[in-house]
Amino acid sequence: MAFQLHADLILHNGRIWRGREEGISEAVAIWQGKVLATGSDAEMASLKGPQTKVIDLEGRFASPGLIDNHLHLISTGITMGWVDATPAAAPTLAALMEKLAERAAVTPKGAWVRARGYDQVKLDVGRHPTREELDRAVPDHPVLLTRACGHVAIANSLALSLADVTEATPVPDGGVIGTTDGRLNGFLAENAQNLIKTAIPEVTTEELIDGIERAGRYLLSLGITSCMDAAVGQLAGFAEIQAYEMAKLSGRLPVRVWLTLLGDPGVSIVEDSWRAGLISGAGDDMLRVGAVKIFLDGSAGGRTAWMSKPYLGEPDNIGVQMLPDADVEAIVKSCHDRGYQMACHAIGDGAIEQLITAYEKALAGNPDPDRRHRIEHCGFSSPEQDRRMKAAGILPAPQMAFIHDFGDSYVSVLGEERGKASYQIGTWMRMGLKPSTGSDSPVCSPDPFPNLHAMITRKTGKGTVMVEAEKLSREEALQAYTEYGAYSQKAEDVKGRLVPGQWADIAVFDNDLLEAPADTILSGTRCLMTLLAGRVVHDAR
Repeated sequence: MAFQLHADLILHNGRIWRGREEGISEAVAIWQGKVLATGSDAEMASLKGPQTKVIDLEGRFASPGLIDNHLHLISTGITMGWVDATPAAAPTLAALMEKLAERAAVTPKGAWVRARGYDQVKLDVGRHPTREELDRAVPDHPVLLTRACGHVAIANSLALSLADVTEATPVPDGGVIGTTDGRLNGFLAENAQNLIKTAIPEVTTEELIDGIERAGRYLLSLGITSCMDAAVGQLAGFAEIQAYEMAKLSGRLPVRVWLTLLGDPGVSIVEDSWRAGLISGAGDDMLRVGAVKIFLDGSAGGRTAWMSKPYLGEPDNIGVQMLPDADVEAIVKSCHDRGYQMACHAIGDGAIEQLITAYEKALAGNPDPDRRHRIEHCGFSSPEQDRRMKAAGILPAPQMAFIHDFGDSYVSVLGEERGKASYQIGTWMRMGLKPSTGSDSPVCSPDPFPNLHAMITRKTGKGTVMVEAEKLSREEALQAYTEYGAYSQKAEDVKGRLVPGQWADIAVFDNDLLEAPADTILSGTRCLMTLLAGRVVHDAR
């Protein structure tokens, strides 16, 4: 008697996009958390047994679970409890100060008030808030107001006092302390932010786990089943590794996470990780050690990304170089020789040049054609740098949500020619560089629909059209959000497509991402259902 394998779950009567090469099917059968088969409704019905569950998609569009290939999961969860300073929530300086004052009114006197998300270009005053403005709004609480990018913050007088930051404080290497007429104005950029953070109470393990769970559940509600946490150790050092393991063991890790270890001098968790055997690839498909990250520059909108040419209107400002060439090359070589993949922050072409050179030298000394070192953000690479990336097997890892959120800021600080040509994902796709995408949350919302909209239209949130030659087709955009996210994590054999043997991570949407008008993808799309390993983990039907 022949053995008949029956599916655990069948999704049918849908438009199921399995991958760019695989195309559309009507149904998918799932067994033990993985895709068993795909095909027509009739073909999958033959795999139905007495215990098989069946879900009718009612003609809706489904895809592999999305992969946000660069965000900060713990920070996203924790900042969900901070004051929302985004332009949508606080479009004017007065509204922002009012929101801070409202939070202070329900916060014990002397406790910290944290906020994140402002963009000075989008504020009505067109500049950063000042220390004095924060003092007037919140006189009795230390305040740290962080720009959307995370590379700039404004502190009030009480925060500066608690951190012992004065006009005489030396400016840290790779940092900026702002002054006006010789007096601190509260502006802190890059490494200078660490001066304030030493005065902020440490995050507890339970708070870290809460952040993981809260943010992970939010991602599932958006159809995102996997992510890269882009700087593990940034908030609480090596304790974040413990928090992730505890979250997984207690069933509080909602999404698959690829851990990127913070490797910056003075705050690196690489040595602790190395001693614990946490090398790239260690772990399982829910929680795996990924790459090592160092920061080479800042953000373009904050005028701290390291450029080869000055910012508009600031002939002496080419941004911030975080580390000397020798230090970058030594860190990259050390990590590379130990077997780590690298995923380093470089936005401006100056930083990209420094990073590509370091990767090239490490690979020349210890060849590994499939190491897949990454350049996180990679916002303003040159054609020659792109060619060198291709030759060395280096992958760009951009966040196309930046075009939607910050495209107009790029034009304002760099001019139209340089600003509109940023984040050239179309070029990278044509070159075969397998670009992925992400949100850098909490820099941008992890909501995937502005990200997808920006990839297929090259429009900013205000409607400005960036260089149209960098647009992607619908299939290319979804491929960046699924298969190529998996590829850059060396996980293309287990996730990113809906093919037999891969994890049944699936997102179902109320809008057809391949056929619907572009504007409705941005404004009228919801994730109705998310499956992780064949289990329904989000259901908004």
